[in-house]
Amino acid sequence: MAEYASDNRLTEVIRACVESLASVPSIVFGLFGYVLFVDVFQIGLTILGASVALSLLNLPVLTRVTEEALRAVPVDVREASYALGATKSQTIIKAVIPAALSAIVTGISLAACRAFGESAVILLAGGTGTSGEMWDFNLLSPGGNLPVYLWYVQSEALVPDAKEIAEKSAAVLVCIILLMSTFFRIPVWWREFRFKRKILLRRK
Repeated sequence: MAEYASDNRLTEVIRACVESLASVPSIVFGLFGYVLFVDVFQIGLTILGASVALSLLNLPVLTRVTEEALRAVPVDVREASYALGATKSQTIIKAVIPAALSAIVTGISLAACRAFGESAVILLAGGTGTSGEMWDFNLLSPGGNLPVYLWYVQSEALVPDAKEIAEKSAAVLVCIILLMSTFFRIPVWWREFRFKRKILLRRK
């Protein structure tokens, strides 16, 4: 969409569809996952269904962020690459994507954190409980995430310290999201540090 597709009515329609999907509420994607995996395929509430629904939820946002990041790269970068004899694919891989990497990683970080904090999609497509095993890698088993557990404890739990459990769960959720955001930024920070270090060494 950013590099190969020409600006015509087809690409305009595709962009309009992507932007429309980005504005759809998450509960609609959850209902879609429920209908697809529970009613159509009849495999029940599963981690697989929740994963597919979450992917469809975040794909439009990630698509738009990535496209805008690639389009924001100055034309001079492409022209300089072509002047050195690079092909279009080499220019995209070696020049355009590295120049837009910071914005792309930011978009991935936002999408990942949004997926981790999502509850409506998991509730409808993955369920509220788990299989009971400590390390269960079966994609066809039910699986609720921390936001779903937080909602369940806050609304359905009968234990006297339910409010305290919910508050601590929310604190853990915030800490995990902050750690995820930092983890996604580490490669960009390291790349920028190496780039600045090379410039300083060349000046010396």
